[in-house]
Amino acid sequence: MHDIRAIRENPQGFDRDLERRGLAPLSAELIALDDARKGAVSAAQANQERRNALSKEIGGAKKAKDEARAADLMAEVARLKDEAPGLETAQGEAAKTLDERLAAIPNRPKDDVPEGADEHGNVLYREFASSREKLTEGRQHFELGEATGLMDFEAAAKLSGSRFVVLKGQLARLERALGQFMLDLHTGEHGYTEVVPPVLVRDEAMFGTAQLPKFREDQFAAGDGYWLIPTAEVPLTNLVRESILTEDALPLRLTALTPCFRAEAGAAGRDTRGMLRQHQFNKVELVSITTPDKSAEEHERMLSCAEAVLKKLDLTYRVMTLCTGDMGFASQKTYDIEVWVPGQQTFREISSCSVCGDFQARRMGARFRAKEGKAVNFVHTLNGSGVAVGRALIAVMENYQNPDGSITVPSALAPYMGGLTRIEGPNH
Repeated sequence: MHDIRAIRENPQGFDRDLERRGLAPLSAELIALDDARKGAVSAAQANQERRNALSKEIGGAKKAKDEARAADLMAEVARLKDEAPGLETAQGEAAKTLDERLAAIPNRPKDDVPEGADEHGNVLYREFASSREKLTEGRQHFELGEATGLMDFEAAAKLSGSRFVVLKGQLARLERALGQFMLDLHTGEHGYTEVVPPVLVRDEAMFGTAQLPKFREDQFAAGDGYWLIPTAEVPLTNLVRESILTEDALPLRLTALTPCFRAEAGAAGRDTRGMLRQHQFNKVELVSITTPDKSAEEHERMLSCAEAVLKKLDLTYRVMTLCTGDMGFASQKTYDIEVWVPGQQTFREISSCSVCGDFQARRMGARFRAKEGKAVNFVHTLNGSGVAVGRALIAVMENYQNPDGSITVPSALAPYMGGLTRIEGPNH
């Protein structure tokens, strides 16, 4: 959510940032809507002030026994009272119109975000090479999984339709191991607090993190005003909604492993084979709540925490800085971590780490009280995948595959696999 006062103070800067996102100038429209809101507020206030003044005059007229004057004044008060509900309604509608318009506009990109129309404008930030020999070809994860009999898309389709999977046996355990490994890493080494949040949230929570109203079609509605979460970003970030935190309590660093649900309405025909784009998947989420002066530093820290997962799994990856045309609606700046998948002979996204500034905080009413001066300001929010468990499973399967179709278990996962070093499936 944008601050209309900031837009008024620098409309040219606001329009310039929108232009970087490929949008037309909007400051004039927004200022006009704010003028209408202010006019409605002034009209309602003037009505109330006039009624208050007339009430005093009525008292004076009655004291002077000027009944005719008192009657005229009382009639005017009655007329003003009749007008008041309409003025209050107009005031509410003007505020709602402005808020809805502001809520539909994406966040402003930071100055150092590269400009571009789509993913082709993204810029390499850094990269990491595995200590093992990089596979440049091999079977895709679904070929490996189906060959072992441990990945069943047909059974999932009978249960739920397309874009679902049933994992069995050793592959099911491998996915569980990945999630536990990530949680232990982030809580034990990176200082995140583990949370088990609800996976059903209300409209207000989805609005707070900007999934609603713009991305309604990408979500799964559960009825009665509830939604299945698309990511644990939603409940974790909303833990501070409608709150005033102390500066000493910041930063808050939270993590959760949850199922996530996405309708993928805008992804028809994309990645229909395999587990890359599922309606249901597991993900370890990282969320930070911090002060404005620390958010850029926290963004780099969060990225390093997500990278540590792939480094410990010894997977080749690269970090891309997303351009203005490719980053998310609520983001000021986003890093994507892309892991090498030899089955496709390309890099695929496995994590996005974004800093949102006060964009989500304004939608949630999340603030903090500064130690110096006791001023109350909006917090800054950040979120990132730490990382997507299903995509990590894909990366491990494809990068650790053997010529015979078996999969070597990475050493980092050995403590979670009960001594199992190789996944071979029941046929072995």
